[in-house]
Amino acid sequence: MTVVAASSSTALWYLARGTGVVSLVFLTASVVLGITSSLRWSSRRWPRFTVQFLHRNVSLLVLVFLALHIVTVVVDSFAPIGWLDAVVPFMSAYRPIWLGLGAVAFDLLIALVVTSLLRYRLGFPAWRAIHWLAYLCWPVAVVHGLGTGSDTKPGLVLLVTLACVASVLIAGAVRVARGLDEHRRARAFGFVGIALVPVILATWLASGPMQAGWARRAGTPARALPGATQPAATQPAGTTTAVAPTTTGAALPDAGFQAQVAGTVRQSATNAQGEVVLSLVGDLSQGATGVLDVELHGQPLANGGVALRAGTVSISNASQRLDGNVVGLQGSTIQADVGGPGTTRLRLAIDLRVDHAGGRMRGTVAATPSTGTDASSG
Repeated sequence: MTVVAASSSTALWYLARGTGVVSLVFLTASVVLGITSSLRWSSRRWPRFTVQFLHRNVSLLVLVFLALHIVTVVVDSFAPIGWLDAVVPFMSAYRPIWLGLGAVAFDLLIALVVTSLLRYRLGFPAWRAIHWLAYLCWPVAVVHGLGTGSDTKPGLVLLVTLACVASVLIAGAVRVARGLDEHRRARAFGFVGIALVPVILATWLASGPMQAGWARRAGTPARALPGATQPAATQPAGTTTAVAPTTTGAALPDAGFQAQVAGTVRQSATNAQGEVVLSLVGDLSQGATGVLDVELHGQPLANGGVALRAGTVSISNASQRLDGNVVGLQGSTIQADVGGPGTTRLRLAIDLRVDHAGGRMRGTVAATPSTGTDASSG
């Protein structure tokens, strides 16, 4: 029997990050179209009013996807982000600087929308001056995404972000070349600034978000960092890792329980057989107290999970320790059977959503008296 460990996050997790990336793509398109419009570019197939029409409607799409991004990030309880954090910069308990830049970008966009609605009352000069904030909003949004996102390291999201940066730099270079052809000094400064952007960005990425330990340095709360909850030591496949029990907690009821779990994810190096150990360790709350320790042994998969060969599970607290094995997988739920001396064996249904990039996991544990039959899937 080969099963795949429940290792991917929920649809809400993907929606939060996906809408953030789409928002950046549309914001980039809006900036490029704005630059194109400022050059008064047009063709027989693309008259100027078409460019302006696209610019206006793409800008509205930015707001739609940005609103979805904010709602899903706040509703998803994986990170401690509140509604005020979306509009009040640098006050969040989670990565305050980098999340605060997102709030700044959102506030700038709101200011652009409000002033656009009041354009004829403000007058064109005042509106145009405020409209330049769009060019500030874009780099703030880029840095926010790279500094706050849990998927900054090499991958599709990073490639999309770099493509957005390249698009704006190319459009900016064209704008400097054609719009400042009579101002040689200003054009030279413009080209130098554009050339410095990728150098500065690459230097920051290499020393910041791409480095190990960025989550801690970015301002992630200590309780949300990997290793905050008694992580299991890495062991070769085929061995189990003891987890220090919590200092408090009543005995787990023989009749079963339902509880929340939150903790860390660790993956060992590949051994001689090409296998890894995926360790998921978390604290139980809201229904039971103790430490849940799951170890999954098998071949590593591209999405961060394992093709399961064997697995062990333990739940321990100050009163008792229950040990057992993983017996199968149903959907995103790991099935396990645990027990201890003088206790009824319990069947566990462990439903987890895992952030491999951030090294965190969260989910639920449901325990019922074991019937003695193993659940499995092949």
